[in-house]
Amino acid sequence: MSATEIDFYEVLGVSRDADGAAIKSAYRKLAMKHHPDKNPGCTESENTFKAISVAYDCLKDPQKRAAYDRYGHAAFQNGGGPGGAHGNADFGDIGDIFETIFGSAFGGGGGRARPRRGADLRYDMEIGLEDAFHGKSTEIEIEVSKACDTCHGSGAQPGTHARTCNLCGGQGNVRAKQGFFVVERPCPNCHGAGEVITSPCRDCRGEGRVDVPQKLEVDIPPGVDTGTRIRLSGKGEAGPRGAPAGDLYIFVHVKPHEIFQREGTTLATRVPISFTKAALGGSIEIPGLDGEELTLEIPAGIQSGKQLRQRGAGMPVLQGRGRGDMVVEIAVETPTKLSKEQRTLLEQFRELETGDECPQSKGFFDKIRTAFGG
Repeated sequence: MSATEIDFYEVLGVSRDADGAAIKSAYRKLAMKHHPDKNPGCTESENTFKAISVAYDCLKDPQKRAAYDRYGHAAFQNGGGPGGAHGNADFGDIGDIFETIFGSAFGGGGGRARPRRGADLRYDMEIGLEDAFHGKSTEIEIEVSKACDTCHGSGAQPGTHARTCNLCGGQGNVRAKQGFFVVERPCPNCHGAGEVITSPCRDCRGEGRVDVPQKLEVDIPPGVDTGTRIRLSGKGEAGPRGAPAGDLYIFVHVKPHEIFQREGTTLATRVPISFTKAALGGSIEIPGLDGEELTLEIPAGIQSGKQLRQRGAGMPVLQGRGRGDMVVEIAVETPTKLSKEQRTLLEQFRELETGDECPQSKGFFDKIRTAFGG
């Protein structure tokens, strides 16, 4: 199977609109299946492995993929292919079409272009409201690229070294005349590295990095909320060929709580009380997230919807001092199951009612009588 004759998308078995994650997943499955170490002496598997490596090297890079989608295999003619680090061919001695026309997002002035930093990564973490209140230290496991142990991040097979690029002379940049201007761009042969790997490491295929599972300790500070980001510097994807690693960002999501709703640092809840407690007054106890019982005094004659505020009983201020408030909304509950004795007492109370006990009701019906002529 030849990657220069077969469509790269067909080689990996993905559609042309597949995203980066789907392309990477397809490549890894095929690479594990056809890796020469798993198929010793099998020429067909070795050729297949080379083909999928070349295809993946092209499609994983947005610039190379854009050039391929636009020009097909013609984008990699004139003496080169998209193999680069993952294949056994350089990316063209003259330069690929995409960089010739559009330039590169990297590079710049004189001297060798700086190595590309590794990509930043995102990890979504879901925690409970109690953990958001107290904070916590937890361990997460993610799969992230790190420097290859076999080549120590160089990308070259042990015992071999990268050679100086013969196109840019090791500078990492080349100059081309366009009309009256001379434009300097990263070298299309070494991609700004100044060096070319002729014998890529078999474990990392010249990347200088491999994907491995890692366990990391994460400290969640008190007061975090949904949307809070925690940055772990240098814990992202390793850069190619020894370049600096990116960062890992932990995105926090706080799960809904059975009792409390959160609005910033304010905790809110709705508490039902009996109509006798509402009429006579009393107290209620609510367990706080700090483990302490919170006692609230209920004034006599309280109505449904009335809110009681307890200062300093809410959520901690993130990276600050103090706590927010707790707001308790009262809901007066009408009894639905009465004993015979309770019903008798309520009937006696009704006979003693004058209408002044419930001023809101009295005022409402007075307005009705006025509005409708008595």
